[in-house]
Order: sequence, then C-alpha cells, then structure tokens
Amino acid sequence: MNSAQTAPVNFLIIVADEHRKDAMGCAGHPIVRTPALDALAARGTMFTSAYTPSPMCVPARAALASGDWVHRTGHWDSATPYAGSPRSWMHQLRDAGREVVSIGKLHFRSGEEDNGFSEEILPMHVVGGVGWAIGLLRENPPPYDSAAELAGDVGTGSSTYTDYDLAITRAAEDWLADPKRRDRAWAAFVSLVSPHYPLTCPEEWYSLYDPAEMDLPVGYGEGLPDHAELRNIAAFFNYDDYFDERKMREAKAAYYGLTSFMDYCAGRVIKALEAGGQLENTVVLYVSDHGDMMGDQGFWTKQVMYEASAGVPMIAAGPGIPAGQRVATCTSLTDIAATAREICGAADGTGLPGVSLRHIASAPYDETRTGFSEYHDGGSKTGAFMVRWGKWKYVHYAGLQPQLFDLEADPHEQADRAADGVDDPETRAALAEGLRRLHAICDPEAVNARAFADQRRRIGELGGEEACRTAYVFNHTPTPAEQDKMREGSPL
Repeated sequence: MNSAQTAPVNFLIIVADEHRKDAMGCAGHPIVRTPALDALAARGTMFTSAYTPSPMCVPARAALASGDWVHRTGHWDSATPYAGSPRSWMHQLRDAGREVVSIGKLHFRSGEEDNGFSEEILPMHVVGGVGWAIGLLRENPPPYDSAAELAGDVGTGSSTYTDYDLAITRAAEDWLADPKRRDRAWAAFVSLVSPHYPLTCPEEWYSLYDPAEMDLPVGYGEGLPDHAELRNIAAFFNYDDYFDERKMREAKAAYYGLTSFMDYCAGRVIKALEAGGQLENTVVLYVSDHGDMMGDQGFWTKQVMYEASAGVPMIAAGPGIPAGQRVATCTSLTDIAATAREICGAADGTGLPGVSLRHIASAPYDETRTGFSEYHDGGSKTGAFMVRWGKWKYVHYAGLQPQLFDLEADPHEQADRAADGVDDPETRAALAEGLRRLHAICDPEAVNARAFADQRRRIGELGGEEACRTAYVFNHTPTPAEQDKMREGSPL
C-alpha cells in the first residue's frame, strides 16, 4: 500500500448553482462542452439518479449542510435559511480536528452564525439575513414583476456573478497553494454561482455556441402541462412570457456558455489541487444545488419536480471511488454529510437519511433506495413531493392529482401516466408504490399543513404581508460586494 492510500484523505466539494444534470459532455449532451467535468468523470463515478432535497437554493443548501430533509429541519423556503442549527457536518468535522473552509456562495442566514466552518472566504449569504420574503406569500401571492429580468439580461459580457466566480476561483487556488494544506488533512467547500442567471455570458464562452444551433426545449410550443399546481407556479414565475424563439435560443447559448465558464473555473480549482500534490489523496465531489428547466415544458429556472429541475449532476473521484463508472442508485445532496463524515472519520449521523457516496459507488445497484425532493416555496399553493425508484417517478401534490412518469419509456416526462393510464394495472401498482415510499419518508398532508403554519408565523415576524411584498424583492441574490453597497446605502 502506497503513502497516498495510507495518508488521511482530504475532501473537496465543488458546487455549481442551477446546473442541470444533462448539460455535460460526460452525460452525453451533444452541445455542451465541459472538459474538466468530463475528465473528473473519467477518473471517477457519475451518479446518474442524483436529486436535490428541494429545487430551490436556500432550502437545498440547508439540507446539504444538515444532511437532513427539509420537512425535518423546517428550512422550507428562501426566507428560512440555515443559521447554524441543526448541527452541520462542518461542525462535526471541525470538532474532530479537521480544518474545514468555505469559499464562495453559502446562502445561509449570515456569517455571524456559527455555521461550522473554520473559515468562510468570500461568503454569499441571503440578503439582510432574511432572504426572498415574497416567496412566503403562497396563500396570497402578489405579482412577481422581477420575472421579466431573466429574458432582459440575456446577452454577452461579464456580470457581477461571473466576476464573483473568478474571485472565488482565485481564492480557492490561493488556499490550495498554501503550504499549510500539507500540514494536516482538510475539507473545502468551493461554491460557484454559474450557470445561475443572469444569463449574461462572457464572450469567450458565449462564442462557443451558435444560437441558431441550440436544441429546442422539451415540449416547445405545446403549452404547459395540464396540472393545476404547475399552472400556479407558471403563473407566478411567468418567465416564459418574455421569450420568443430568438430570445430562447440566445438564452440557451448563454446558459451553455455559462456552464462552460463554470467548468473552466472548476477545472482551475482541480488543477490547483494537482499542482499542490494532493490530487491523489483527495476525494473530489462535484454537484449542483438544483437544475434549471431552460424552457422545458414551458418552465424556466427551477421550482418543479421534472428531472431538469429536481435532478442534479453528481460526480466523485479520488481514493475509494471506482474510476469510469456510472451508478444508477438514487442519491441526494443529503448524502454529502454522510460522505464527509465517512471520509474524515467523524461520528455517524444518527437518524439521518444519508449514506456515504463512497459506499454507494462500490455497492451493487439498489432499487430499494428512494430518491426524494420536496418544494414549499414561492409560486406554489400546495406542497409538492417527489419520489423516484427504478424507472418510476411519482409526484404528490397535497390535495391535488399526482403525476407519474416512466423515465425509461418517457425520459422527457411528457406522458403523465397518472392522468392518462389510471385503468392500467401497471400504473395503479406504480401509483400505490409511489405513495407507499412517500409515506415511508413523511406524511405529505401533515408536512404541508406544518409548512404553511410555519410560514404564516414567519410572515408575522417580518412585519406582515405588505412588508414581505416590498422588502428584499429581487430575482437573484446580490453578490457580497453588492450587499455591502446596499448596507452602505450606495446605488448598485
């Protein structure tokens, strides 16, 4: 056994924001160029059925930190961010003597909390320690005028987000180059914001893609799915109203360009790890917090349970990870906590749902493991719960008709078996199994009632509905530099 196998193993997590799982060369995409992620996948394992605990930034990141489901921690929405409790895997690693640092976006309440890191470098937290309060108004949603910005921002050039990503990349390179990294084992959470909108892409990466050659969205021109709750979400986040075909193609070119830009940043971080002589002794995990619909089914951004939104890319490489492998067992961002504890020798998380990705990567395919996601944030009028197993995906909407998809026969989720095949024995059995698996995780009706009750209390804490309508209204979180200007009262 060589020294790299016997030395303590480092853990480097690289997180993107809003990267859909199919938008990678290693995932078979015919257009998107992601050489750094392709190389990572070649020397490691791709988890092809990975899911976010919630298709929204703030609750997803709270679940990633806690290693637990949204309905168990109560981080329902974008105005209830993680604030150091329950104890995170970062706390556990730090308490066990491991240096654990964050570089970049966190989307927690603030840096004044003890989030568990030894150090937070260039952290982005929610605005004003509150976040996106308008999303709390699910029972009486106001118009969301900021939706027009998505199409309005499409184009070439730098943005505050791409500038921020370059600063994060430089900070990660500097941190990894410090000789102190060789003194003791560490864990690092490097969190980029691309390809999250604004869809303003630097020319060098936008020019990789010709808008005329972009693939059309799934179901383009066919209208929205025939489901009441999906229509509620589309009416609130009415992004599609502002996209004609030309603008849609330009938006996809910008999104793919930002994906390649993000891949460039991730590649620089991995090269810095290699230059420091620690590539062979570090588990590198790449994930996104959620995906992006990019016009599929008439939706943009996230918030829904389709694969492009609730599914996430997940690639791991390094000690204990098989090379050149694809694993179809369902995984989750909640598995990151278990992975960190296992790699770094911290105590197990009693009662938590996660399993180390190193164990899953080395085990046979497990159809008994259920993929799970839930949504209780802006635009929704009821809770949505997704369970995935084998070829099936079941989506439960509290008080409404469910959806059911056969992902083998219908990978783009255009044929809702719950609506079109209820008399079919296979469909009935799958619906029953989906509901059984969901109830093994939670009681969706009770969770839905609790989410609304907690959100009513939160609205009161923030000063009532009018305060939520007028305070902290934005379409994407300002960077740390922009938030500093806001605190100083300066124009952005």
